[in-house]
Amino acid sequence: MITTDQQKFQAIISHAKEYGFVFPSSEIYDGLSAVYDYGPWGSELKKNIRDQWWNSMTRMHDNIVGIDAAIFMHPTTWKASGHVDNFSDPMIDNRDSKKRYRVDHLIEGYAEELNKKGHEVEADQLIADMDRLLAANDFAGLKTLIETHKIKCAVSDTCNWTDVRQFNLMFSTQLGSVAEEANEIYLRPETAQGIFVNFLNVQKTARMKIPFGIAQVGKAFRNEIVARQFIFRMREFEQMEMQFFIRPGTQKEWYAYWKEERMKWHTGLGFLAEHYRFHDHVKLAHYADAAVDIEYAFPIGWKEVEGIHSRTDFDLASHQQYSGKKMQYFDHEINQNYIPYVIETSIGLDRMFLLTLSHAYAEEKWVKEDGKEDSRVVLRIPPKLAPVKLAILPLVKKDGLPEIALDLMHQCREDFYCFYEEKDTIGKRYRRMDAIGTPFCVTIDHQTKEDQTVTVRYRDTMKQERVPLGMVRELVRSQTR
Repeated sequence: MITTDQQKFQAIISHAKEYGFVFPSSEIYDGLSAVYDYGPWGSELKKNIRDQWWNSMTRMHDNIVGIDAAIFMHPTTWKASGHVDNFSDPMIDNRDSKKRYRVDHLIEGYAEELNKKGHEVEADQLIADMDRLLAANDFAGLKTLIETHKIKCAVSDTCNWTDVRQFNLMFSTQLGSVAEEANEIYLRPETAQGIFVNFLNVQKTARMKIPFGIAQVGKAFRNEIVARQFIFRMREFEQMEMQFFIRPGTQKEWYAYWKEERMKWHTGLGFLAEHYRFHDHVKLAHYADAAVDIEYAFPIGWKEVEGIHSRTDFDLASHQQYSGKKMQYFDHEINQNYIPYVIETSIGLDRMFLLTLSHAYAEEKWVKEDGKEDSRVVLRIPPKLAPVKLAILPLVKKDGLPEIALDLMHQCREDFYCFYEEKDTIGKRYRRMDAIGTPFCVTIDHQTKEDQTVTVRYRDTMKQERVPLGMVRELVRSQTR
């Protein structure tokens, strides 16, 4: 059984690989740091999460539409957005261990230790000093702060630090057929800018009126210097973002609305409300007048899953300035031209995937009626997200049972993902389905031929019951919508 959070996290990582959810990328070549591939069940789970988000945004709101912008964008885009000048992290190296740390993570970790020891005032002052120095880009002061508090490397247990340096997080490449003539462009570090530069295109072609939103799901790339914690922080990841364009002066109202709306989405999927919390930003980004994170209690602690930001008119105004093209909207209701303000909701698809596994993973042991112990590893994935909705299992590979099972699968597969298996004992097949999170298993046996009933087994309770064969499709469909 899992006894510590870190043990559970390691168990989830191992389970994800063993059962086809997530593999280290290029593993036959010893992998690539902080890059992962999604396997058969992982890609299905990821698609189901993506579809739930997309449908909740674009189908359940009359005033939100979607786009799919290109990964490559004109390089001036990133100058206008502030990424060229501001998208970097201050890092510091320990000379003895050769380990590199983000400065804010190193100091915050030490502050947490101070809090645990009851030195809350000292911890608060340390964080305040760090924020002041970060805001001033005072790298020498940050190093002095680390040395004054004798903050040690977790590996070497020494304070032998290098100077603090900035590392830009954007990947660059060249656009052009000849290297000498190529222009430097960037792999996008976020999907939001593709929405902003298409603001007027979408508004006019979709005939949208303020307030309205533009949603997008897509890959983003960040050259994370300190990438860790499995798929929580990767160099290639997927974002689900929605930018909601509003009339200036209404941002507080819409900010509060989207905070509530996004939390409803999370709990509506079947995740426990007590495992979530809001964390307000104290230090705001240069474009925001309010920001909050939706955090989840992962096995590795409270971590951000989604951000909600009131971005003011920074993005559209900046693109107007750099492009020379007007990014204004004429509001007929108030007979006024203005640059809209924006409320952003941005959720990491990979982090939501990890949240789902963290919620679902369980190791169970119990004593059977005969006095023997039994156990299983189960993923209690919410049925609407489960990669496989129904496993169809003929009891034996003869007597016409496989034919009945295959006919049922052909009936159901248009509505949801089905899995057919006839190898091994029925108990072993149940365990495999538990391990990938399949909520329903149907066993076709000899009684099926007699009375057209089957045994349905429920993943979470392991309860079994006989139901008419003709009811299986609707039973599963009603529980997985």
